[in-house]
Amino acid sequence: MIPGEMVPEGTRPHFASEAWVRRELRERLFQLFTLWGYAPVELPALERYDPLHPLAARTFNLIDRNGEILSLRAEFTTALARLIAPGLEGTPLRLQYAGELWLREADAELGRLREFSQVGLELIGVSSPQVDAELLELAWEALQALGFEEARLEVGLPALVGDLLSATGLAEAERERLRRALHRKNIPELEEQLKAYGVRGSLAEALLRLPDLYGEREVLREARQLSLSPKAQADLDWLAEVLEALPHLPLLLDLGRARRLDFYTGINFQAYTPDFGLPLLGGGRYDGTLLPKAAGLSVGLDRALEALGFPEREQPPEVLALDRELARALRREGRRVELAWTADREALRAYALKRGIRWLALEGRLEEL
Repeated sequence: MIPGEMVPEGTRPHFASEAWVRRELRERLFQLFTLWGYAPVELPALERYDPLHPLAARTFNLIDRNGEILSLRAEFTTALARLIAPGLEGTPLRLQYAGELWLREADAELGRLREFSQVGLELIGVSSPQVDAELLELAWEALQALGFEEARLEVGLPALVGDLLSATGLAEAERERLRRALHRKNIPELEEQLKAYGVRGSLAEALLRLPDLYGEREVLREARQLSLSPKAQADLDWLAEVLEALPHLPLLLDLGRARRLDFYTGINFQAYTPDFGLPLLGGGRYDGTLLPKAAGLSVGLDRALEALGFPEREQPPEVLALDRELARALRREGRRVELAWTADREALRAYALKRGIRWLALEGRLEEL
């Protein structure tokens, strides 16, 4: 075992049982995304340092031998967007990724990890309610593939929140204070700020109603009763088309969600389980933020494992072999075979029984244990 002092803060090793589960979950998502037409892409762990990167202040940086500053990859979406050739509009490009990410200063939502695994996908080049419906259905299937049958998928519409805040005509700092109050669903604070900023009438009423617009699909009908701008009505029309394409999904709407309004330009979604307070996956549409038309989702593998309770998945070999020739033949058949380290058959039988190995290969035959 690795001594605890050898493991840097915010990182952790993954030994056999846990490593098996991590690999299995990653493979389930890979197979799911592949069935939906998403091609794999692998990105370098090292990137050129960019002070304009959204996470630049929190990245691990190092100096190359030529003096160039490099950064360890902090997130996939920006890295992928910078490598995509322009001129893709009108044609969908479906890509999936998986790998490690690093942050010098960990986010509380990541459980204080500074090295963590993420699996995700991007759908680039097209923008429509049908595409957003695809992402939501994929998110739901990903939750099922990971074993979260009780999970709930919450869908927000940051574009609606952003349109209402913009309609106030307030300065950016004042809109940000309103956004934070909305995000916390702190109605007394929101009401106090609206009065202080002179926001009244139907616009103030609409903003005060946003935190309560949480629930099943009837929430959309409630939102339509508000006095909204044509742009905000168009946002709701878009969401209605998305929902119409997914009558079978048990979605929850959270139209007061005010997270990352500077990034998401359409829907935004996150998934939770009843007994785990952090989101298991998230995503949404970000047209014009990094690419002209794009949307995606990502799954935090470490968080998913924590929510599952770090299940053990022991994977012992099928066979323990004294007979090397038979071991080679069995491996050609696709069976997992471990070689014996001693000729003491009683010791081998005791070891195999302890490990859960079913067969002993010796003298050209298999002996069942």
